[in-house]
Formats: sequence, structure tokens, C-alpha cells
Amino acid sequence: MSGAGTRAYTAPMADPLDTVMAYHAASKHRFDGYAPGPRGLDWASRPDPFRRYAGAELLPLMRCPVDAPLAVGTDPAYDRVFAGPPVAPAALDGRAIGRLFYDSLALSAWKEAGPSRWALRVNPSSGNLHPTEGYLVCGPVAGLCAGGMVAHYAPEPHALEVRRRLDAATWAALAGDLEPNAVLVGLASIHWREAWKYGMRAFRYCQHDVGHAIAAVAVAAAGLGWSARILDDLGDEQVAALLGLPWPPGPAHGETEPEHPDVIVCLFPDGGPPASGSLRADGIGAVAAGPWRGTANALSPVHVPWDDMDRVAEATVKPATPVRNGLAPAPEPPWAAPASPRREAPSLRRLVRRRRSAVDMDGVTPMPAAALFATLGRLVHGGPALAAMAWPPAIHLLLFVHRVVGIAPGLYVLCRDPARGAALRAGLSHPEFAWERPPGCPDGLDLSLLMAGNATGAARALSCHQDIAAQGAFSLGMLAEFASTLQRDGAWAYRRLFWEAGAIGQLLYLEAEAWGLAGTGIGCYLDDPVHELFGITGTAWQSVYHFTVGGPVPDTRLRTTPAYPA
Repeated sequence: MSGAGTRAYTAPMADPLDTVMAYHAASKHRFDGYAPGPRGLDWASRPDPFRRYAGAELLPLMRCPVDAPLAVGTDPAYDRVFAGPPVAPAALDGRAIGRLFYDSLALSAWKEAGPSRWALRVNPSSGNLHPTEGYLVCGPVAGLCAGGMVAHYAPEPHALEVRRRLDAATWAALAGDLEPNAVLVGLASIHWREAWKYGMRAFRYCQHDVGHAIAAVAVAAAGLGWSARILDDLGDEQVAALLGLPWPPGPAHGETEPEHPDVIVCLFPDGGPPASGSLRADGIGAVAAGPWRGTANALSPVHVPWDDMDRVAEATVKPATPVRNGLAPAPEPPWAAPASPRREAPSLRRLVRRRRSAVDMDGVTPMPAAALFATLGRLVHGGPALAAMAWPPAIHLLLFVHRVVGIAPGLYVLCRDPARGAALRAGLSHPEFAWERPPGCPDGLDLSLLMAGNATGAARALSCHQDIAAQGAFSLGMLAEFASTLQRDGAWAYRRLFWEAGAIGQLLYLEAEAWGLAGTGIGCYLDDPVHELFGITGTAWQSVYHFTVGGPVPDTRLRTTPAYPA
């Protein structure tokens, strides 16, 4: 990404919300220049894609190859995970934990081009840079650990690096308010991995990737018949203490590649609705007291500081907040499944592991209107992927429809929360918008045609002149209810908006694959020109992520090899 432009901070700001607003404005791309980024890429300093903890005990996990007989539970069809009947819960044991990580954060394949070789993962990442690290915190698990532990997940060997053993008293003190078999998956971000390539805007991309990872973990858990929810009350300092990460992250502890704590996802292997409890503060303190094992590896020999990213990271630190009780999964849509069947009914596991980001679209392959409606319905009623998030929808969709059989090409908008329909309509103030329901649109889907016509040129130009945004069946921008969310919840909610967008992106990847198509997340788009096209002024609404779905063009220059040895 180009380093053109000079927008940056001039001094630290005392008000975290002011800092976030300044960062968001400075990190926008415009027609006259992109957000500040590296002038060129120092390939010798490219970060190692794999964080490892030297000296930690290594526990190999079962790889559960897709084509091998299943040792755990069933292999449900993809649609069943979202629409039922419920999957019978798999027993909590080492094989189930291996399958959980294999279907969410593991390697999915290796790619080769000449002498170059790189790994793909089940959870996508912008630029294949993978800033998101995963952790397991659990009590005793048959076939894995006789007592509790905190372990870092290492995707290259598909193994756990044990950083802290927990005795029975410590685990009970930590998880006493949760269900007995609760399992915790922690996520943290290494911002340098993205900043190396993308500069200032990288903080946004790290948050996208956290959202993708949350959804990937929740969907993999659902395939085991387990439910998931974010422990949204925990503050970042508590998450860091639980995962054994230095606090505060950064130079104070001699770190040049710090891991920033993000979130704890609680999994409930007993199935059923999530419990309403959370972790106990005294238990977190007992875990943090150690002893900890393992030393993090250095990822790059040289680092370029991005002070603006450090400031916004500090401004968006989440404090501990009250527990939200009584959470329930989002309801299923009140309309029937589309009459036209999918081209295939893939198993969940095959689909999540074959997901790929398309590098090019053919500009020809269409999508039936029924498939688009079903896909959009899944983004509204996202099943396990979105039910894991403990807040009302704050992201709506601006669509550029190109090749959907049965509805006109043009600009559309999807409102994901009926309660916000009037506010969204007021925010999209273009006087020529039609606000018409497309033919055949199910009653439970709040989709409106704004303006009919060829939108390929606009989609291409607004996505940093990338053809892929114009050559699919449709592309879209994810529109966040921005200023009011930050004012209501605090500056830390900035990260959460991007998490929600990332989770929607993960669902789009899966839906595209299930319909025989492919998707690609687009982080490079021109922020304010997008807003201008849709009649958006001010900061009440802001676009935070773009995406495209269509017929992929395979890159025949690349060779694909298995993720792991047979």
C-alpha cells in the first residue's frame, strides 16, 4: 500500500474519543492520497508469520483430516449449523480441542510460487499477514491435560505451547461462575505484523482479523455442538493477565512486537444457551501470579515505529464493564429458505477449511437472486458467528449489485436491525434514492434499491481502483453506526465495530464458498468518496470494511500443497 500523504497526529490527545476520531480521519484513503504507509517494503524485515514460545512444553493436537473418518461427533452440513436441528454436543476431550483449532485457527494449505512458499490459514487475514494469536485456557481435559492450563496455539505444528499449569483451586477460583466444562479461547493481536506492510491503517486491519477469528472459533465450536459467547465484561488488562501477556503492552516491558490483548471467547461444550456468569477477578489474579513458561520469539530484526497506531491502541483500551446477563442467540429469519437449492450441500468442515480469498474475479459468473437473499439473511441472522457477540447490530451493508439474476444492477442498502431503519434512511440522504424493495425479496429482509444502473465503475474506483470489486456478482461496504456508538460505549468500542465487520466478512467467505463462488475482503477503499456516493455527511455513519463475491479466476502460477504432512 502506498505511503502517499502526510496525515498524522501532531501531539497526543487527552480525550480517548478525540484520539480515535483523529486516527480514523487520518487513516482514511482519498482520491488525492492514501493513508500514510511504508514507502517500500523491507523484505528482510518481514515479520515471521508464526509466534512461538521457546521453552514451553509442546502438546500436539489431533489434526482431524477432512477426508479421514471422524473420531469426534458428527460432521454436520454447513446449513445445519445455522438452521438446525441442533448438533449433538461432542464430549470435551483432547480430540475435540484438536478439531476446534483445526477448523478455526489452523493452517489450511501451503502455496508455492517458484522458490517462495507461504501458509494459508482457516481464519483469513489481510495480506496473509496474520496478526491474530490464539490461546486456550481450560480446566482438566481428558486426553489432553490432567489439570488446568493456559496454552498458546501454534498453528504450524498444530500444537499447544503450555505457558502456565493451573491447579484445581486456581481453575475453580477462575471459572467458578461458569458452567463446569467451560473452555476459554483468547485472542491477541501483534500490530507490527500488519503495520510492516500497511502502516497507519494497519490498526483497522488487525481489528478486522480479530472479528474473523471470533466468527471462525464460534462456527467451529457450533460444528461440535458447543455454544459460544464473548465475555464482554472483561477489560484488556484482565485479558492480558489471563493470557500471560505483559501489561501495558509495548516499550515499558522492552517489547518491540507486543501482543495486544483483545477478547476471551467462552465455549460451552454442554450445549444449550450460554450461561450468564463470567470469570472471577480473584481467579484472574491467581492465574496471572504465575509461574509462566516460554519466551516469545522475535519476529523481525528491524522495526518501524507507527506512533499513531500506538496512540489509538492506548486510546481504545477496554476497561472492565458490567456483566451482561440473559444473552441469547439471534432469532432465525421469519421467512423460508430459498426455493433454488445450493449447487452442493457441503459439510461444515470441508467448507471452512477450503475457504480461500479470491485474487481475481471472472466478470461473468452470475448469482441467483434467491442466493443473494439467503446470503444477506445469514448476515442478519448470523447464527453462532454473530450470536457470540454480546451487543446489538451496529453494522449495515451498502451493496453494489453487478450480476445477480432477478434483480436490477445498482446501489442497494441492507438494514441489519429493524430498530435502526429510520436512522439509516435519514443518514443516506441522497435526494434521488428510490428506497424500493427488489422483486422477490423476502418480507423479513430489509433490503432496498437506492439507485438502478451500472455500478461497476463506482465499485472499482471506490475500492482503490481494484478490478475485483467490479468483476464479481456483487460487492459491498459495511457501514457502521459510528459516532453514537463511540459516544455511548466509549472509545474502546471502535475496535468492536471492526470486529463485527470482520465476523460478517467471515460469514460472507463461507456463504460464497457454499454457493460455489468465492469472496475477498477489501480493506483498501476510499472512505469519504464512498460516503459522498451514498449521501452520507459527518461521522454518524462510516464505512469500515468492503467485500466482494463472485466467480473466482484461479492463479495457475501457484501450486497448492497440504497444510500438514499426511
